[in-house]
Amino acid sequence: MAEDFDVIVVGSGISGGWAAKEFCEKGFKTLVIERGRHVEHGEDYIGENKDPWEMKFRDRVDRKLADQRYPRQKRCYAFKDSTKHFFNDDVDYPYSVPEGRNFEWIRGHHLGGRSLLWHRQSYRWSDMDFSSNARDGYGTDWPVRYKDMAPWYDYVEEFVGISGTMEGMDQLPDGKFLPPIGFNCAEEEFAKRIEKAFDDRRLIPGRCAHLTEPTEVHMELGRGTCQSRNQCQRGCSLGAYFSSQSATLPAADRTGNMTIATDSIVHSIIYDDETKRASGVRVVDANTMEGRTYSAKVIFLCASTLGTAQVLLNSTSEHFQNGFANSSDAVGRYLMDHLAFTGATGELHGFQDHYYIGRKPNSIYLPRFTNLERDEEDFLRGYAYQGGSSRLGWSSRLSDKGFGADFKESFKTPGVWEIGLEGYGEMLPMADNRVTLHKTKVDKWGMPQLHIDAKFGENDKKIRKAMREEAVKIMQAAGLKNITTYNTEDSLGLSIHEMGTARMGNDPREAVVNGYNQCHDVENVFITDGAAMASSACQNPSLTYMAFTARAADYAAKQMKIGKL
Repeated sequence: MAEDFDVIVVGSGISGGWAAKEFCEKGFKTLVIERGRHVEHGEDYIGENKDPWEMKFRDRVDRKLADQRYPRQKRCYAFKDSTKHFFNDDVDYPYSVPEGRNFEWIRGHHLGGRSLLWHRQSYRWSDMDFSSNARDGYGTDWPVRYKDMAPWYDYVEEFVGISGTMEGMDQLPDGKFLPPIGFNCAEEEFAKRIEKAFDDRRLIPGRCAHLTEPTEVHMELGRGTCQSRNQCQRGCSLGAYFSSQSATLPAADRTGNMTIATDSIVHSIIYDDETKRASGVRVVDANTMEGRTYSAKVIFLCASTLGTAQVLLNSTSEHFQNGFANSSDAVGRYLMDHLAFTGATGELHGFQDHYYIGRKPNSIYLPRFTNLERDEEDFLRGYAYQGGSSRLGWSSRLSDKGFGADFKESFKTPGVWEIGLEGYGEMLPMADNRVTLHKTKVDKWGMPQLHIDAKFGENDKKIRKAMREEAVKIMQAAGLKNITTYNTEDSLGLSIHEMGTARMGNDPREAVVNGYNQCHDVENVFITDGAAMASSACQNPSLTYMAFTARAADYAAKQMKIGKL
């Protein structure tokens, strides 16, 4: 049975939560469709506050269970016994890749989506990032520039609560920050040494979505100050880090305009040939397998980069025979992820009388310093570093050999300070990196499985090599000892920053959405998650998704009010 709404939002994660909040606050009757189960803020954070000894394997997942049910999800750093209920079972949610290639699709289908699992690092993109495609010719030119996005970054930052420092760097614009979660003593010393050794590099505290001094906006929603427990992926009943559950969904709910349908898998979008618009969506009940439809004036797709691509590709009709709004043939193409899982670690000697209090839920950040004004390297685009430092503890010495009281006593003494730098590089958008629907395989709900075919290009490989080598040079210049490098080649997807598959651009012949995230082919359908990204920059993308979503919702709402949508 069809139900009528003003707006349908598909997905309830970072982007979906923002779309729901914006439309509900503007007075529109809004339906949020989530394919996974309901997760109640606080009550359903079953791993929160558990100590290691309360879990059979000290927060590690039973190896047999992980191997059998979570062979892909187990590669995520946040996959633990206390969090595994927020990850998809790979057996129930299969997809395929070509033989010899990998793409790890890390995901969680439940209310709030990956907003409960994200690492909360939040950085603005710069004018350089929105100009990069035009500068070197890879990818479509973005229809927007930083000046178009700056007010929307301001808007979302004040609501989310981003802690950080003002730095005055063009390549990493400052924002509306709460007080930072600063350095520990080793990081502070490392930053001083880098600044002394390099004119073009500066180590800064990470900018993260944690409340260090909640404002009235945050406290009205029941959100409190971060307690530095660093158990964030378990869910935070304090609402100290930003998630759909802690912020956007409660804000939408208090308007009385939001309806949520969980356990509802969007099968496809319904296209009306007469009006040339979408009239609604077909849904499969995840528990009963029954089908139903919902209708609305406007549809926002926020199902995640690959989830949105799946819905678009499965929405075929006489008018759109190769996928919804796909006259450009760009749907599914230009898939990107950040280049990561390569870098270096080194020891900072000294400070043996220093330790730290609390478990800082934040990183250090070294902003991009290459190819800023012009392309000076043997690769295009650039990279930044994220990392952190801590004193080595007993867990790093499990393979040590010894016996006796002195040997046992030595494990009680903290080890040296270790600092890590992991590169985050920009992956070029390439047409052949794409996702399609598998020709024969379907999942348990009858949805065609995704087939993900992507690989690193030559430019990507050069950046990965440079990130590793330059990390060593930085550490050597800063006087670190025992420097070692690491490099995980089969890491595509593990950054969990997948972007592209329905890219933005001015030309309908080569892009799926315009500068307001509105489909070129169907004016009442918008795509505001990572699928719409035309390039990947090297900064974490979630803050930009939020800004794009709020901006697109504002545009759509104005069009609806004057009767154009």
